[in-house]
Amino acid sequence: MQNNQLTDGVYYVGVDDKDIDLFEGQYIVPNGISYNSYVIMDEKIAVMDTVDLSKCQEWCDNLEKTLNGKEPDYLVVLHMEPDHAGSIEVFLNKYKTAKIVTNPKTLQMMPQFFENLDLTDRAVVVNEGENLSLGSHSLVFVMAPMVHWPEVMVAYETKEKILFSADGFGKFGALDTEEEWDCEARRYYINIVGKYGAPVQALLKKASTLDIQKIFPLHGPMLTENLGYYINKYDIWSSYKPEDEGIFIAFTSIYGNTKNAAYKLKEVLEQKGAPKVSIADLARDDMAECVEDAFRYDRLVLACPTYDGGLFPYMETFINHLKAKNYQNRTIAFIENGSWAPISAKKMRDELSSLKDIRFIDEKVTIKSSVKQSDLSQIEALAEALVR
Repeated sequence: MQNNQLTDGVYYVGVDDKDIDLFEGQYIVPNGISYNSYVIMDEKIAVMDTVDLSKCQEWCDNLEKTLNGKEPDYLVVLHMEPDHAGSIEVFLNKYKTAKIVTNPKTLQMMPQFFENLDLTDRAVVVNEGENLSLGSHSLVFVMAPMVHWPEVMVAYETKEKILFSADGFGKFGALDTEEEWDCEARRYYINIVGKYGAPVQALLKKASTLDIQKIFPLHGPMLTENLGYYINKYDIWSSYKPEDEGIFIAFTSIYGNTKNAAYKLKEVLEQKGAPKVSIADLARDDMAECVEDAFRYDRLVLACPTYDGGLFPYMETFINHLKAKNYQNRTIAFIENGSWAPISAKKMRDELSSLKDIRFIDEKVTIKSSVKQSDLSQIEALAEALVR
């Protein structure tokens, strides 16, 4: 087998990006990201997606080496986001006889990215359940709108039982990174796909009718074993169920006093036997990881000083992220601080009151400037309510 040969007929031609600083312009990726692309070699040759334009030359080199003088027949476009579709024009200009396989929404969207691309007589348009035969290999297309763009589809290869899953089951991190799948796959899912739980559930329902033996995503490792584990994680995440029993304390602090209250609560919770207590400073810790932890655990404590009659900006940003990602089905409690008019607990509760299936704990902690001996009974009562 060649180094990039994944199965009898499928080859990997993707690239790792270690130069990127922020994925999608906002998510830190300390271990980079992979842009996955595949080639199915058969009587007809199909290339599955391209890569970001910044890595186009490396991808072209990988592709040329794998094709070994052969001409590809098809470029299958599962998703039009530029990190996967950025090299479409280069590909079609290089391989003049290749046709592009896409669905109607993708075809409509393509000129928005490539205004000079002429697809006359080069587009093969597919719809739900339609089949593209390559010889012994065959692709069946399954539409996956809003996972996480409206044009997304996935492809099921019937011979080797591979699901080419687009952004589904992807994760942050280059392929040469050795780390557990869960953490960076969760951070990826919650922050990028998290808003679209219902469409993911619909896709999982469709996928359950297929005999899937391998999952090849557009980011992260190819999944070839214990697929039930990964599918179960996606079922939990997309149905907004807590993944683990635990409490996440997210705080912002101006002079360290609200931070002291948050850490005191953590200490008391652990004394009371809380199974897991995670804590983060919203100003200093990765916001995407904070959003991830809020979704991971079943209880959330927000600790925030009153600032200019409202919320400290990092807490405001965090709450906006939760709302944008359809945060729901959790228990929330509050710690507030203020030197003359502490109202942040009310402000936070008002911001979150429109969310679905949220239970607010009535006990709250109100700090006047700094944590004093007289405040400990409030912290004790809140801890008791959280572990009750």
